[in-house]
Amino acid sequence: MNLISKIDNLKKQNGHFLTVKQVRSLTPNMLRVTLHCPSVAGFDAGINGAHCKLLLPQAGTSADTFKQIITIQPNALSMEIRPIRRTYTVRYFRSETKEMDIDFVNHGDDGPASSWARQAEPGSFLGLLGPASPKIKEFYADWYLVAADMSALPVAGATIESMPKNAKGLAIFEITTEADKQSFNAPTGLEIHWMIHSDPHVSSIAQLSFLREMDWPKGTVQTCIAGESGLIKQLRHYLITEKNLRKQDTYISGYWKIGLVEDEHRVWKNTQNA
Repeated sequence: MNLISKIDNLKKQNGHFLTVKQVRSLTPNMLRVTLHCPSVAGFDAGINGAHCKLLLPQAGTSADTFKQIITIQPNALSMEIRPIRRTYTVRYFRSETKEMDIDFVNHGDDGPASSWARQAEPGSFLGLLGPASPKIKEFYADWYLVAADMSALPVAGATIESMPKNAKGLAIFEITTEADKQSFNAPTGLEIHWMIHSDPHVSSIAQLSFLREMDWPKGTVQTCIAGESGLIKQLRHYLITEKNLRKQDTYISGYWKIGLVEDEHRVWKNTQNA
């Protein structure tokens, strides 16, 4: 294989190059970064709630160099320049202005994505792979159940705002402080309950306890549930095994696990089917 063929073979990521337009504190523990990218003009306008891979540049990487890096498969790159990948949710996409909002939980500078968002300013940049399709493409239920911790508020919020205006159901949100409550353009028939869990690195079963104590609705139930994988595993068992929800009606996903970074969590999920 000649050099040109090798280069062509490596350039399979098709990463998008995004620049920061604005960073603001949505709540004390959530940052919203507004990104601009001309190449996203062809994206489907209905991608709010879809997941994507963010490619975070290594320190000292120039914009011109990074534009080249995000077109090359990671295994062909040295660790010194390989972007760090993290999975996030498209909170809002505005095709007319080629803007995308990504919400980041503010973990301080311990995590690479949180650290990047905290330091980002207009002109900062990153890469993006995807996005995929939204988690729930059709809304057909008699009743909806949404449950999320801080990590999953973006997908939960996007799902709620995509529901039919006459939708009925329940949303349970577990947040770090009272001030982390957010406003959603939610159907009037959706009850929203907020729970405070001040240390997300300590396990909580508050959402599961709430569901066990409530009167269960009749008819078809659709779910959008995501958060810490230890709790998610219990919620999945309760809803599918005990309440007999159909798997095709449920989106239930572990987004992270206490004590693990994303790469370790991915390995754990593959072994646990979580």
